[in-house]
Amino acid sequence: MRNKLFSVAVGLILLGVAYPLLTHAQSDEAGGVPILAFKTMVPVTGPYVGMANPIRTVPGGGLAWKIENGSGELMAGGRLRVRTRGLVLVNTGANPISMFRAIVSCQSIDSQGAPDVVNVSTDAFPADADGNSRVDTKVDLPSPCIAPIVFVTSPGGAWFAATGM
Repeated sequence: MRNKLFSVAVGLILLGVAYPLLTHAQSDEAGGVPILAFKTMVPVTGPYVGMANPIRTVPGGGLAWKIENGSGELMAGGRLRVRTRGLVLVNTGANPISMFRAIVSCQSIDSQGAPDVVNVSTDAFPADADGNSRVDTKVDLPSPCIAPIVFVTSPGGAWFAATGM
């Protein structure tokens, strides 16, 4: 009986040590744990159109846009997935831009200990005339990355959609 109890105790201890190691390895393979998951994005419109009212130094696109659906996730290791459906100009109902980028914007702390905004951009990825796009890539996040915002932008960096509702 004592041997059985001892074996059970050793097994539980080993499981307690092994489980966190296994789950950590699995999360590392996927780019870390999720720090932002979103199922909505808001298009650039109203006072955010143009350069007058940038968000975290990212200017709005020059015309109003609309979006049917935007979703994605950002992992602690920097893996970024973004999908748009129907991201088009309000006035034409079409997307005139063949390539989008995504920007991850983080509040951070600079080397002097002062607040900072760090924006990291993806390479350009394809978007069709209906405003549909998908990207699965990795970005180098600052540490810390506080209150991340994901923008879908033009190749030049003007935003068309951002996380929000």
